[in-house]
Amino acid sequence: MFDVLIVGGGLAGLVNAIRLGRQGFQVAVFEQNTYPFHRVCGEYISNETLSFFRSDLKINPFDFGAIPITHFKLTSPTGNFLEMRLDLGGFGISRFTLDNILYETAQEHGVTFFTGTRIVEVGKANEIYFVKTNKSKKYNSKFIIGTFGKRSELDKKLQRSFFRKRSPYVAVKYHIRTNLHPDNQIALHNFADGYCGISRIEDDKFCFCYLTSRKNLRAAGNIQNLESQILYRNPFLRKLFTESEFLHDKPKVINEISFAPKTQHEQGILMCGDSAGMITPLCGNGMSIAIHSAKILSDILPNFLEGNLSEKEVSQNYTKEWRKVFAHRLQFGRTIQQFFGHPLLSEILIGSAKKIPPFARLLVRQSHGNPF
Repeated sequence: MFDVLIVGGGLAGLVNAIRLGRQGFQVAVFEQNTYPFHRVCGEYISNETLSFFRSDLKINPFDFGAIPITHFKLTSPTGNFLEMRLDLGGFGISRFTLDNILYETAQEHGVTFFTGTRIVEVGKANEIYFVKTNKSKKYNSKFIIGTFGKRSELDKKLQRSFFRKRSPYVAVKYHIRTNLHPDNQIALHNFADGYCGISRIEDDKFCFCYLTSRKNLRAAGNIQNLESQILYRNPFLRKLFTESEFLHDKPKVINEISFAPKTQHEQGILMCGDSAGMITPLCGNGMSIAIHSAKILSDILPNFLEGNLSEKEVSQNYTKEWRKVFAHRLQFGRTIQQFFGHPLLSEILIGSAKKIPPFARLLVRQSHGNPF
């Protein structure tokens, strides 16, 4: 019996675990992988999180090799481009490193981890929540937090509405070494039906990650053909692919990425991070939103565990605060995404932003949140 079970050990799950564990609550985290491991992720974090990392989590990302990012570059498939300074900025650090730091911190606060463990069922009986694992074990708790990422079989079991709609997106991530990209810049390179981001992370490496459609992949036949036939049409991408050192034998790939609106609770389970809603990668702040959403939830949940709020009140308060902080940003991301991956629209967007610098700064500001 635990106070809280957390299904998924990504950023949202780990931050919830740290903040609840240090208050003395009995917390267990279930993660199907074993730390440290790589995830498909853009690996750029807005500086809106920096004060929270340092003052609340007592972690300074720069002690672990994080790289400051101060500038932004946007290119069209033809090679037209816009460059500008980021008002808020951010930093680059791999999920391999960051998740492991948070995992070790959570352990220091007494959090129990079940790694290499997949949850096959969640439910509630006699006012007690439970999970069942692929190892035929059952665990009980007062509350369950769902942080199982972008898309999971648990979403299907919970009959979440977004799961019934097929998503056309595929994401591919590499780590590379290159001298073709400035250390302090994050860039988004457009190509037909997709875009690719690159930014520096620790150990002289770069995260090189792109989003495209299943239609593109099916037409090309495989990832290598997709890259040479479609991504190479952008001259910046061609140069990066052909003149960089790729550090792994093959990329990390995930399918069925959905940016459709999601609910923040299902059958009593509160969703956090990507499970609650995803911002489009071009806005580059999914990691920041996951961390901030975990702060919001872990601020509210102790009131229930200590008997000061009902379960219904916790759900209502969390949903209200989540929507107030994130709903506009996610809607903005879905709107502006229509301009990306489209040759003509991306040209129009870049041309307009170059002619009207305040417009460009406004677009970037809308994708970032306020420090918390």
